[in-house]
Amino acid sequence: QVQLVDSGGGLVQPGESLRLSCAASVSLFSIYTMAWYRQAPGKQRELVATITRVGSANYADSVKGRFTISRNNAKRTVYLQMNSLKPEDPAVYYCNARRVGFGFIYDYWGQGTQITVSS
Repeated sequence: QVQLVDSGGGLVQPGESLRLSCAASVSLFSIYTMAWYRQAPGKQRELVATITRVGSANYADSVKGRFTISRNNAKRTVYLQMNSLKPEDPAVYYCNARRVGFGFIYDYWGQGTQITVSS
């Protein structure tokens, strides 16, 4: 069983930065593809960024150039550095761990951390 604990959310002003962390309690953390999703009120959950086992990252167009996903396999932690936060970024941000195998996909979720951007 994989447990993910998200942290680092808070209230910031437009243009400021935050760093989210997701700590995983799982062996073989390095084999999971990790991701951050977000969900704003009244909207569907959307993918923000992913990072593969070997550190290859991809981003939603809306956050490219502003957000950076990274991972530390030794610490079993994934991060999301969010710079130049905009009024459209507020949401609950969720960490995701995915393991894909032959005939199966396992998805695990953190509890979410709230980001609020307000002047």
